Amino acid sequence: MEFTPTKIADVLQITPRIFEDDRGFFFESFQARLFENQGIRMTFVQDNHVGSKRGVLRGLHYQIQQAQGKLVRVAAGKVFDVAVDLRKRSPTFGQWVGVTLSAEEKNQFWIPPGFAHGYYTLSDWAEVLYKATDFYTPEYERTLLWNDPDLAITWPILEGTKPLLSEKDERGDPFTQAETYD
Repeated sequence: MEFTPTKIADVLQITPRIFEDDRGFFFESFQARLFENQGIRMTFVQDNHVGSKRGVLRGLHYQIQQAQGKLVRVAAGKVFDVAVDLRKRSPTFGQWVGVTLSAEEKNQFWIPPGFAHGYYTLSDWAEVLYKATDFYTPEYERTLLWNDPDLAITWPILEGTKPLLSEKDERGDPFTQAETYD
């Protein structure tokens, strides 16, 4: 596996080594020793699988307590995946980084605890799989406004269209009013 830092050093894009032949392919999507060698010593407690049609935007979600680290990949289709640093003491506090994840590339995104996370579906259909380092706890879940001008996230939304959002995501908190991590 190749671990590539993004403009926010703690957030990594991970590219697996893929073995292909006439039968198909094989790759390791997670291997504890390789992650530990990169300083990622996390225990994953939950796997999530989400399906979304083109134009769906999910996020930006985080848990203010029981913060979750997430290892994200796409099993079908393609998404634009975003992480926003909400750690007050971080030199990249309030900054975001985004990568395109696809089933074809089989790349992954490591988002440590302390970040809001969301993605926009670029293909007709996408299935996103992610491992989480803590359990989902609805009472601690928060939503950051996906289109907050203070964040200025460059979502690849087709001109003249609006993303498909849940009611919760439409009502996300602006960055200046969001709960953040100490």
